[in-house]
Amino acid sequence: MGTIVSPSLLAADFMNLGKEIEMVNRSEAEWVHLDIMDGVFVPNISYGLPVVEQIKKASRKVLDVHLMIVQPERYVEAFRKAGADILTVHAEASAHLHRTLQQIKACGMKAGVALNPHTPVGTLEDIIGEADVVLVMSVNPGFGGQSFIAHAVEKVRKLKRLIEEAGSEALIEVDGGVNTETGRLLVEAGADALVAGSFVFRSEHPEETIRELKELKA
Repeated sequence: MGTIVSPSLLAADFMNLGKEIEMVNRSEAEWVHLDIMDGVFVPNISYGLPVVEQIKKASRKVLDVHLMIVQPERYVEAFRKAGADILTVHAEASAHLHRTLQQIKACGMKAGVALNPHTPVGTLEDIIGEADVVLVMSVNPGFGGQSFIAHAVEKVRKLKRLIEEAGSEALIEVDGGVNTETGRLLVEAGADALVAGSFVFRSEHPEETIRELKELKA
């Protein structure tokens, strides 16, 4: 099947967002990644529910929504109504992570949990069976265009072992500094899905760039 590619709209041209989404629709990407930031959990603010609703109307891809916000459990139902297919919350932001993942699944979405670069994989040991997706941050969350943190490759290996030992079916997704070089290392380590923002949307041939990422194999 190849690697799942989730282009991050944070890096898109917002003056031409409709055209950017049309490009993703034409491409071989399976998902489209939406970063929701509140200026509290991360030092940046992005877009909110009305924008997600409009993207849902235009996109033919799985909406992969990443909440970088405090108290994400307060907004689970709202993002379901806005059109999220996958809803990912941060382990560091959710006081009752098990309950929040169950809440997401009860709303009919896939439940994801994200780990910041400093958060060890072992944090998920007791809840890995509840997660459909684990998002490994390979940069510090909040801003696009950052340099890849190389330790993320080993982190993916550890996470892959944890998933296999637990008999979980969780997919491993990685976000931050992804290109064909880092993407190859991540896929070889066990990553199933790659989020790519600047690498895709600043490419002269973004659809071909997406195809190159999709063709990466372990």
